[in-house]
Amino acid sequence: MPSFISGANITDLCGRLADNTAIDPKLYEKYHVKRGLRNSDGTGVMAGITNICNVHGYVMNEGEREPIPGQLIYRGYNINDLVANVEEDDRFGYEETAFLLLFGHLPNVKELKTFSSYISVKRDLPNGFVEDMILKAPSKNIMNKLARSVLALYSYDDECENKGLENEMRTAVSLIAKLPVIMANAYQVKRRVFDNQSMIMHPINYEENTAQCILSLLRPDRQYTKDEAQMLDRLLMLQAEHGGGNNSTFTCRVLTSSGTDPYSAYSSAICSLKGPRHGGANLQVINMLDNFKANIKNWEDEGEVADYMRKTIRKETNDHSGLIYGMGHAVYTISDPRAVILKKKAFELAKGKEIEAEFRLLETIERLTPEVFLEMKGNTKAMCANVDMYSGLVYRMLGIPDELFTPLFAIARMAGWAAHRMEEILTGGRIIRPAYKAIAKEKEYIKLEERE
Repeated sequence: MPSFISGANITDLCGRLADNTAIDPKLYEKYHVKRGLRNSDGTGVMAGITNICNVHGYVMNEGEREPIPGQLIYRGYNINDLVANVEEDDRFGYEETAFLLLFGHLPNVKELKTFSSYISVKRDLPNGFVEDMILKAPSKNIMNKLARSVLALYSYDDECENKGLENEMRTAVSLIAKLPVIMANAYQVKRRVFDNQSMIMHPINYEENTAQCILSLLRPDRQYTKDEAQMLDRLLMLQAEHGGGNNSTFTCRVLTSSGTDPYSAYSSAICSLKGPRHGGANLQVINMLDNFKANIKNWEDEGEVADYMRKTIRKETNDHSGLIYGMGHAVYTISDPRAVILKKKAFELAKGKEIEAEFRLLETIERLTPEVFLEMKGNTKAMCANVDMYSGLVYRMLGIPDELFTPLFAIARMAGWAAHRMEEILTGGRIIRPAYKAIAKEKEYIKLEERE
């Protein structure tokens, strides 16, 4: 029996599909379409108002975009101040950050202790969940498993369609607690099924915070240093939120505006973050770094590094995309505050270790990229490293497998997604439904027997 989806048949049909779908790029200008919801000057189309986060990288001066050092502000508090005060007290900060994003104010000592304890006790997955949802349906991609597992938790929740604010908050905090456990279990199953390695599943230690829990569940001996756990904690703080306009948060808000349940909204956000143009970018930086390491003899020779970067931009090396991953951002211009903080902490932890040379190579790439782009493309726009430039290598320094880089991003960002879902429920009031200009012309119907 001939197969419809096979060989020349499907190739021909897809070719015709491409012909029938092609859109002249000039039409976007003709109809004033904001591609990617971005204006022609690089600013974003205003699609909402939020109290949660301000991502600030430029000012408009007499109609022109003027770069400024980047600022990331959670609920009115600058991320630099949040991180600095946690470090001054020599403590962990992700739980405090999540509380701030969810409830809108910094917790006092009692509130933080209660909130942190509640997260710890909510880490347990439902009875049979690991066996039925993870062991029996393993995935090579952990983001896929996170999304599927979040959707599946709907079936274990008797109040899954209760959209009251208190129940929404309970659901959100429960997912903040459970995502690290789901990730660790999914990774262990992936190791056994696809990598032919031993599967080690540790019981939950309810005395550990989120960063400690992640390292404890992933490492065979469960051992980690305070510096390592605090490094991961800082990464979670930096990635917890980034405004309503980033792709995954906007996705969460779009689904929330339709009135759907929280599990569907959060699962969709995870699926968005999985994309290499969003959360998957940190892995692309690592792959690029591996390629540079393998093909540059002297990592300290800036001339040799620059020459290889030119080849990369000419699409002759790496993945032939012509991109230098980890450089540039839709909002930040002079600097990404997350990258600045992360780079400083990473170099402190890497000092004197073998991996320090890799950080220095990334730093060289960061420093040379604007110069090389100016030379080759005449690009005079301000360009800075984004958080993805260093996050992947930090994860490697912590012994975290590459396939968990983006899942860890999702674990951190769960707090931000939840805050935006609450805000959309409380203040949105309308389904988000932008317009598309239809350009297909009306056609006369052709009888079946007359078609070629």
